[in-house]
Amino acid sequence: MPDKHLSTQFDSELNGVSLRVMELGGLVESQIRLAIYALSQFSAESAGQVIETEARVNAMEIDIDRELSSIIARRQPTARDLRLLIAISKTTANLERVGDEAEKIARMVRSIIESGSARALPSSDLRVAAELASGLLRKALDAFARLDTAAAVSILKEDDQIDQEFDGFVRKLITYMMEDPRTISPSLDLLFVAKAIERVGDHAKNIAEFIIYVVKGADVRHTSMDKIESVVK
Repeated sequence: MPDKHLSTQFDSELNGVSLRVMELGGLVESQIRLAIYALSQFSAESAGQVIETEARVNAMEIDIDRELSSIIARRQPTARDLRLLIAISKTTANLERVGDEAEKIARMVRSIIESGSARALPSSDLRVAAELASGLLRKALDAFARLDTAAAVSILKEDDQIDQEFDGFVRKLITYMMEDPRTISPSLDLLFVAKAIERVGDHAKNIAEFIIYVVKGADVRHTSMDKIESVVK
């Protein structure tokens, strides 16, 4: 990922921490996929595996942060190197939060199963949003590995699709609860699942913004798409 430096040891450290972030990303990506499987199949076993993985995700975040602090203290990087290390730290935090969302989905799946209303709920309607969010996270990790700003812009645009899917699902779920008040409690669990899926897309979007920050030196958070595209050109 990083450019070459006079210090081959510094290069090695940057590459090492970058690889650790990709490893964390792969772990979190598999966690999300398993959470979505647990939802689609209402599998308590798969939900349990997602929850168990969370401790490993948290430990990796702590290790990466410790390594970043050590590099910054010893190397005192400037310019793009410093931006890269800051972006890695923020990306790590977002990946850990994706893990939190996966765990939340798994816990809600358990709650729905225990309610006995699993098969009566429109959970299959979440599949499109879930696949979009999972795919967006994968694209964000790939773009971060290559520091690809064009891919980052594409990711920022795609996040809107997940938001639209979420809004449509909420409207449908409200109608569903009004028609059968007995499903209100498990439906609320499903609403939390939908929100968690939407948040996965938001974290992928954040990672895309950090790519632009590293390459262009511009903070594009809370910025219009027109301005982001002008920065990247």
